[in-house]
Amino acid sequence: MASTQSNNFGETSKMISTFAPHPLDPLTPEEISAASLIARSHFAARTSVKALKFASSLLINPPKAAVLYALGLPLPRGSKMDARTAKQALVRRVECQIIDEITGDAYEVKLALASNLPHPGPTGKYSPSSAGLLGKVESVKKLPVGMQPGLTPEEVNEAEEILRADPRICAIAREVGIEPHQLYADGWSIGYDDRFDPSIRLQQCLVYARKSDEENLYAHPMDFYPVIDSNAKKVLAVDFPGHRDAVTGKLSTLNSTTRPGPVTTDRDEALGYAGRQRITPPMESFDYLPDLMASDPKMPKLRTDLKPLHVTQPEGVSFKMQGNELSWQKWKMHIGFHPRDGLVLSTVTYNDAGNVRPIVYRMSVAEMVVPYSSPEHPHPRKFAFDVGEYGMGTLSNSLKLGCDCLGTIHYLDGSYVGQDGQPVTIEKCICIHEEDAGIAWKHTDYRPGGRVRVARGRKLVVQMICTIANYEYIFNYNFHTDGSIQLETKLTGILNLYVKERDEPNPYGVEVAPKVNAHYHQHLFSLRIDPMVDGCENTVVQTDVKQTEAATGTDGNYLGNGFTTVKTPIKRSAGLDYDKHRVWSIVNPSKKHYASGLPASYKIHTKDFEPLALRGDSMVAKRAQFSTKALWVTPFEEEQLWPAGKYVPQQRDTAEDSLGNWVKKEESTEDTDVVVWLTYGITHIPRPEDWPVMPVEHLNVWLKPANFFDLNPAHDLPSLNDPLSRNAFEAVGSSSSSASSSCCSSTSATTTTTTPVQLSPSTTSTTVKSMEKMSLSSASPSSSSSSNPSSCACCASDEGSRL
Repeated sequence: MASTQSNNFGETSKMISTFAPHPLDPLTPEEISAASLIARSHFAARTSVKALKFASSLLINPPKAAVLYALGLPLPRGSKMDARTAKQALVRRVECQIIDEITGDAYEVKLALASNLPHPGPTGKYSPSSAGLLGKVESVKKLPVGMQPGLTPEEVNEAEEILRADPRICAIAREVGIEPHQLYADGWSIGYDDRFDPSIRLQQCLVYARKSDEENLYAHPMDFYPVIDSNAKKVLAVDFPGHRDAVTGKLSTLNSTTRPGPVTTDRDEALGYAGRQRITPPMESFDYLPDLMASDPKMPKLRTDLKPLHVTQPEGVSFKMQGNELSWQKWKMHIGFHPRDGLVLSTVTYNDAGNVRPIVYRMSVAEMVVPYSSPEHPHPRKFAFDVGEYGMGTLSNSLKLGCDCLGTIHYLDGSYVGQDGQPVTIEKCICIHEEDAGIAWKHTDYRPGGRVRVARGRKLVVQMICTIANYEYIFNYNFHTDGSIQLETKLTGILNLYVKERDEPNPYGVEVAPKVNAHYHQHLFSLRIDPMVDGCENTVVQTDVKQTEAATGTDGNYLGNGFTTVKTPIKRSAGLDYDKHRVWSIVNPSKKHYASGLPASYKIHTKDFEPLALRGDSMVAKRAQFSTKALWVTPFEEEQLWPAGKYVPQQRDTAEDSLGNWVKKEESTEDTDVVVWLTYGITHIPRPEDWPVMPVEHLNVWLKPANFFDLNPAHDLPSLNDPLSRNAFEAVGSSSSSASSSCCSSTSATTTTTTPVQLSPSTTSTTVKSMEKMSLSSASPSSSSSSNPSSCACCASDEGSRL
């Protein structure tokens, strides 16, 4: 059946060739080098800045209308664009965020690159004399005092070196038995602490001891928090948190205050304010590397009874890549690396019976906040904005074949700017592969002789993994054969930990190991969705399920089972609360389903709405205002990309350019170009089973078509036989292990008599029917081997995985 929903939106391949490369391609190493030289030359010639470092270099997104024109997709209503105008608008532009290392001043530099950059040569660097040929500076803006770009990986790594170089910090560590070479620290943005000059580029240091180079340092938290100046590379202060009395539970500080003490590096003054004695760090090891585990008798031995399970595609993958543009099944999208957002998906379309239908213009996790619950100073400073303060992309992992991604994999690299202005490339930081997605749909005609049809689903996975100090975040964008888009966020890594006395009350955490305290905390993400459901003019509609008003026993609702839906279009920018039986849809009011008469839409589905647990007037609620509502709707604005503001570190109130202030304008969001901001997450009450490395927590957000397709878009999936599937405990060559008589056979009906099998009482009393397992991503013939997979430092590698 041909779709009745939409018209064909143009010949994308023909249009994009006119505007090659793709207008949304991430910055290349050559472009980063060129931008740095252009900016550095400008500062040397026209300013008094003597020493600078680069905090970030970001592609300035080209105008949406120009991108859509280049791709042959529908333009926003009222946009006027032609080839000449689009080509001018698609000039590659870069924003460099630069810091004066001497004064601490920060600058925002916008520049345009030349259309045909020369190759930098064998050294990878451009000659200083070539700066004028590479492009030109368009504007330079000095940032207001207190406005800071995100921390760089270099600055974070320098934190522990600064501590080891300070004799006062070394003396504080030695007092509890830790030598300077054993002193380690995670550098964090300061959170909030108004005792310090806002012009100073600050880090707070979460301090640990380490007994050897590769040992799990988080098992040995220490009892003090230094604050450092990242530019001057010196210690500014040290704080000792108060602790609680074992009998009364009262805090050791004067009057049990949680307010900060004096700014001092004097050990006696700082500890005196805390009102307690020093606490030695716990020194029992809890390692996760296999060789270190093997030498610790309390650690479990690695399992040896898992047989190999390989994912192979002997005929190759079903997707195609053209640069960063991917085509799979009926999906097409652009995959981008962003130093701040990490993984960015753009111009997502679906080919519906020949009609190329746009769904999403741009989608990324634009911010997140991780607030901790313990109120004793300085613990309240711990509320990390992992996107805005550090950058998900710059801290993404280089993924390993057969470890992080399994099967037949394609990888993309990502590049960002180092402090010296040179590009840093993370190889294979994005992996793309297909996975079996279980049964897509099935029906059995239960009548005698009835036939059965089952279709096996598959999903395309686009993955990035980011390590932010102790935590890992795994972002999987999954595209399904039923037209659904799923963002699966997985949380793992190591808990943030602090030391405690064994007999100390613990109202804000869990003691996961002796003297190792894991505070309660939240992980709240903001998913920015710039939709274009059958075009740019969309409306968000809130649907609430309501009981029928007629009382039970009345003529209108005799048995009391009636319920219906109430739909409310969101006509003005707003933040909205979640309620049970509430769902939001992104609809195109001008496109109606041929049968239901309802507008084409994509529904937002998640069970992981999580409200901010802190007080509404807390500093976290002010700075991370996005976390106070489940969903926000704003009209599209080119520069509104980050819900907590563009410059997040050291903000002392709600940022002017943040989501809470945008919605105050109450601008129209009906039948126009809108942006949806979805808050999802988890409140983490730690448990000992989260230690020493946390099992993965799963969060899911779905975009599911509703009245978008004429019928089930996966209805055309074939019934497949997998010749490699077999019964687990029968010989490979036996007739009963063959997949040819499977219920999936599409050649003829097969009637199978099945005998109920009684499982042992120790397992279950349920009877089951025997059915052959079908799989699109199937085990290889070698999977019957009893040999164990070889081990690498991080995991068991999969010998069947390949590029």
